[in-house]
Amino acid sequence: MRPTRATVLLTAGLVTLLGVPAATAADTPNTLYVNNEADSNCTDTGAGSQAVPFCTISTAAKMVKPGQTVRIKTWTHYDENVVIDRSGEPGKPITFTADTEDFSSAAYLGSGKSLTISGASHVAVRGLQSYGGVHVRRSTDVELDRLYVRNDASAGLVVGEGSVGVRAVRSRLIGVRVEGGARGTVLSRNHLDIGFERGIDVMDAPETAVTNNTLVSGCGTTISVRGAASSGSAVFNNVLFTWPTDCTSAEPRKGIDVAASATAGTRADYNLITGPELKSTPYTWGGTGYQTPAAFAAATGQGAHDILAPDFNEVGAKDGSPTIDSGDPAAPGVLPTDIYGKPTADDPRVANTGKDGGYIDRGAIETQDVLKGVTLSIDPAWAPAGTTVKATAVPDGRWPTGLTYHYDFGDGTAPVVTKATTTEHVYSSPCACVARVTAVNGVGEKVSSFDQHTKVTAAGPLTTAFTVTPLLPTSSDPITHRVPLTVTVDTHDTAAPWPVMSTDVDFGDGTQGHIDGLGDLGHTYKMPGTYDVTVTTQDAKGAKSTAKRSVKVAYAPSGYVATEPFRLLDTRTTNAPVQGGVATPVVLPVGLAVPGHELSGSMAVAVLNVTVTGATEDTHLSVWPSDQPRPVTSNVNIKAGGTSSNTVTVPIGADGKVSAQLNSGKAALIVDFVGYYQPNIGQRFSPVTPTRVVDTRTTGGALGGGQTRTVKVAGVNGIPTDATAVALNLTGTSATEQAHVIAYPDPAKRPTTSNLNVEPGKDNSNQAIVPVGPNGTITLFTNSGSTHLIVDAVGYYGKDGKALFTPVMPKRLADTRTTGKVAPGATTTVSGLPANAIGAALNVTATESTGPGFLTVHGFGTPRTDASSLNTLPGLTVPNHVMTQVGDGKVSVFNSWGGSNHVITDLLGYFTQS
Repeated sequence: MRPTRATVLLTAGLVTLLGVPAATAADTPNTLYVNNEADSNCTDTGAGSQAVPFCTISTAAKMVKPGQTVRIKTWTHYDENVVIDRSGEPGKPITFTADTEDFSSAAYLGSGKSLTISGASHVAVRGLQSYGGVHVRRSTDVELDRLYVRNDASAGLVVGEGSVGVRAVRSRLIGVRVEGGARGTVLSRNHLDIGFERGIDVMDAPETAVTNNTLVSGCGTTISVRGAASSGSAVFNNVLFTWPTDCTSAEPRKGIDVAASATAGTRADYNLITGPELKSTPYTWGGTGYQTPAAFAAATGQGAHDILAPDFNEVGAKDGSPTIDSGDPAAPGVLPTDIYGKPTADDPRVANTGKDGGYIDRGAIETQDVLKGVTLSIDPAWAPAGTTVKATAVPDGRWPTGLTYHYDFGDGTAPVVTKATTTEHVYSSPCACVARVTAVNGVGEKVSSFDQHTKVTAAGPLTTAFTVTPLLPTSSDPITHRVPLTVTVDTHDTAAPWPVMSTDVDFGDGTQGHIDGLGDLGHTYKMPGTYDVTVTTQDAKGAKSTAKRSVKVAYAPSGYVATEPFRLLDTRTTNAPVQGGVATPVVLPVGLAVPGHELSGSMAVAVLNVTVTGATEDTHLSVWPSDQPRPVTSNVNIKAGGTSSNTVTVPIGADGKVSAQLNSGKAALIVDFVGYYQPNIGQRFSPVTPTRVVDTRTTGGALGGGQTRTVKVAGVNGIPTDATAVALNLTGTSATEQAHVIAYPDPAKRPTTSNLNVEPGKDNSNQAIVPVGPNGTITLFTNSGSTHLIVDAVGYYGKDGKALFTPVMPKRLADTRTTGKVAPGATTTVSGLPANAIGAALNVTATESTGPGFLTVHGFGTPRTDASSLNTLPGLTVPNHVMTQVGDGKVSVFNSWGGSNHVITDLLGYFTQS
């Protein structure tokens, strides 16, 4: 379709147009600047530098020298008539240009203001808009490019008075008149709206070239060449739109009109005339009108390749237009780019019907490819080295058949350049290569595909390999839900010469998973343990491979997040008591589960205060993660009709719940949320030697009902001032009536929860984790009666905390009912904790006491203090949550001198430094 002569012919047209060569960068002196914006710091008395520009174009026009460029600030109005009367030199023109040299911006002269080029030579003006017209007089070698020109009184552009070599190109013009002996004027690639008797009026102006313009007219003559001196002119490659406007003038409508006086040496061809209703005479030559190109050509020898298009809707820069690839590339005044700066382009879908097979379009606009993109596929994209792969390019453009493809296979070999949309390649060695294709159209526009990753493998058998890693949370985001005991099985390490089509995983807990190909599979186990994980892969050739490994699944070390305590459950209001043989689910505030309490969606362990009241018989309560078997351990022991509470630290089930169940009977259950542990957030814990903070029996007197007492807990007793929460053991004694005690941080915000239940004749203990309030204090409150309170500190959380908490499934460490009672004044040692643990969370229970007393739990090998961990009474089984130091994987339990006791020690979790 594209003959070899086309480029030669187009180049010949360029030489005709350009005439004097442009100045090179090396020849260009300094630039002058014009900018009259308010903040430009402009002056007309300076040198026109970029920092201090001229305010007016006229000042620059008086100062400019050959080879200089005047850069005019775009989108700015200059209220002045501009006269350019200074000249450049051959190869060193004077240039006036908008400072953004694109096709969408311009500098503006004020309303009615004009541009005049008078007696000047070697001048270029680009990117200017004038609403008062442009006049070129007695000037030589003038280029007018990318202008918008109109003059309501007459033609927008007037070239005359003997001017030579004026070129008006790629502009929007409202009427043009070339007159007064102007010679060699070129009007090319312009859009003209005709509002005058003659749109382009060439009068006594020889060798005028009217080429590749788009003209829209209604009345009068669109292109007129007249006068005895207008011989040797040329009218080529133009598109004339004529509209059926009602005209006030009696002047006949004409398309192209060449007077008899101007026909000598004047040529016209490759023009196209169209309109919705052709009321004009398309051609008038030497005074005779012609209605068709055929009649025109037969009579004059002109217009042999002209087109009279009956359907104007099919004409223009659109598919199927007769203007495409049908012009004369060697016509006088031909430009290499269109009105938008786009290059001459060959539409490969259209036969080249221009002169000598040329492909320039008619009119001001050159139809372009509009190359949007290209995609690449490699088949197979995964194969052993030595395999032949096929690359396929799929372009997204108007002219897909005219593209050249550059296939880069990413292995260091030279790109394959071809016009074919497919090509083959052999990778010689294994690689993780990135392939890409670049599509190039006929005018040099390029688009590249996204990277196409290819996996070139070594030959060999399919060999499954995998890793299993914990999937841990990284934030307290309430939306993200990373459940404890979740792991990721990653199979990417599998050696696979061919694509893996399927991966099947047996997680070892009775569940399976499947994915297509290789990848990651997430799985949540219901409980810690060691599991045999089996992975089977199958490739595209049908080969299978299996690998198996034992995986230890455990809770991850976690930091503590203290919250304002709030009530989660009170079955006294729901009429659904907890009872023996039936587990009661407790919904925890995981993420958005509890309205009004948006907390982390990935909390792993809950810290609760659990109260049991109104039991129908002597019994005990167990709390454990949902979906796990009920442990043999217990958390709260209760006498019939009594009230008992205890702090419970318990891992959270995969469904965001824990289960609570009585051993027997029925009772009301009250659950308060205190805080939670989670990996990668929260504060670390530092256990301290149990230290007495306050004892109202010796200081301050009993706490009365409805009263509060502030106690300093941080900045004393080895607890730093910046501690965020403290772990305390609360003991109530000498209570005058049944009541509850609340320990809380802000004295102005007392919660509705409770930490300790007291009753006459009994010493009751409970451990609490309390956020630190103002000035390192906490506040104590009891609702009725009066009671003495004893507060012992056992540790704190803060920025300089030492250890993270690792929960375990409740585990019994020791039970003296199988080894013998602990005598009064004796100490029993409990082992079985990790050797690297520095602290532990325990549930310690005293039972079958022979006398009132207390137990003190402390780290093995550390001094015992007077602080107590729980109080004992004959006939009662008393549990308490105990946080304590650990020494050498052991703790010591001291029994006071009150009587002998059986002691049961259950492990809830431990603290380690990491």
